[in-house]
Amino acid sequence: MEIAGLNTLGISIARIDYAPLGQNPPHTHPRATEILTVLEGTLYVGFVTSNQPAPNRNKFLSKVLNKGDVFVFPVGLIHFQFNPNPHKPAVAIAALSSQNPGAITIANAVFGSDPQISDDVLAKAFQVEKNTIDWLQAQFWENNHN
Repeated sequence: MEIAGLNTLGISIARIDYAPLGQNPPHTHPRATEILTVLEGTLYVGFVTSNQPAPNRNKFLSKVLNKGDVFVFPVGLIHFQFNPNPHKPAVAIAALSSQNPGAITIANAVFGSDPQISDDVLAKAFQVEKNTIDWLQAQFWENNHN
């Protein structure tokens, strides 16, 4: 958006720096496929397939990546990256197939929405007690109710 000549090319790129034990939590890009290249360190990455017919329904695919390794996250699928090293940071480059890929962080969207999603709905969806949902939603209260 900032550089007019690049705005309509249909691509985005980002450098991501991961602290030791740092992560890019489960999220999705509704408008883009992502290709991630590790520049330094190690990353544990993964994604979950969609609600397609069995046997591939919600299949979790993961891999440990080292310097120079590449991994693709298909458009719209929930994915994450985690630096498993407690002593060294990691660095990666993410390229996305849209100049506006969007990003939805799953926990923020589900437990930190404003207004909040009903705890009755979430308790039934996650098959847990309502007090568990209330506790999770409270973790996001400060960020969503200024």
